Amino acid sequence: MGPAGGTARPGRFFGVYLLYCLNPRHRGRVYVGFTVNPARRVQQHNGGRKKGGAWRTSGRGPWEMVLIVHGFPSAVAALRFEWAWQHPQASRRLAHVGRRVRGEAAFAFHLRVLAHMLRTLPWARLPLTLRWLRQDFHCDLSPPPPPHVPLAFGPVPPRASAPKHCTVPLADTQPKPDPDQGAEACCALCTNQLQDEEGPLCCPHPGCTLRAHIICLAEEFLREEPGQLLPLEGQCPSCKNSLLWGDLIWLSQMGIEEEVLELEEGHWTDMLKT
Repeated sequence: MGPAGGTARPGRFFGVYLLYCLNPRHRGRVYVGFTVNPARRVQQHNGGRKKGGAWRTSGRGPWEMVLIVHGFPSAVAALRFEWAWQHPQASRRLAHVGRRVRGEAAFAFHLRVLAHMLRTLPWARLPLTLRWLRQDFHCDLSPPPPPHVPLAFGPVPPRASAPKHCTVPLADTQPKPDPDQGAEACCALCTNQLQDEEGPLCCPHPGCTLRAHIICLAEEFLREEPGQLLPLEGQCPSCKNSLLWGDLIWLSQMGIEEEVLELEEGHWTDMLKT
């Protein structure tokens, strides 16, 4: 629940998960998938294809969702991550990751691939969270995730919860009134008019009225990181407070409602190769 009893809607959830098979006949098998609803998705896998599960998991359960990576800015970003994790040898970005060696368990191999993915562009620039849904499966990744990727444990928080790494209190995330009260809102950086459909970014710190185009603020942040395409963090040009880029994108999606269909293995494979 948000402030004053209201329900906050923090935007869309896109996650890529790792399933582990507990069936004695198939124990140790793993499966990588994409989801917008982890609890529902694991039920579908354990229910078989007739319940919406994937053909590779059908009839081999029970399956346990042991970890999930979330915080992707879009379904396409998450699906690209899913495809590369499923096919590391086919991804040009993961050419440096060695193949699975003899005696290496599938679970250990997938964790090794994941560790390198979190350190590889473009994923190393995303505001992701690595969440262990089953703490008894937890083990340290090598190499470890970047400092801006938090490690979390337990179920995915309700949609009303802010990202674990969010630096702004939820009480401060409610939409701010336009200080111009009816006047045309303009970007604080380029001074051009802001269009509602452009989804301007707003500084969430109390008393700060900064509103800017996404591209304008990204360019401002990237002044300190030349050569990068996506910022990680920066200083608000108005109030000078430090801001995480992932927090700003998350906050800009407050109030957005969008239904995204679950996609099975193989969907969009051709367009998502990376």
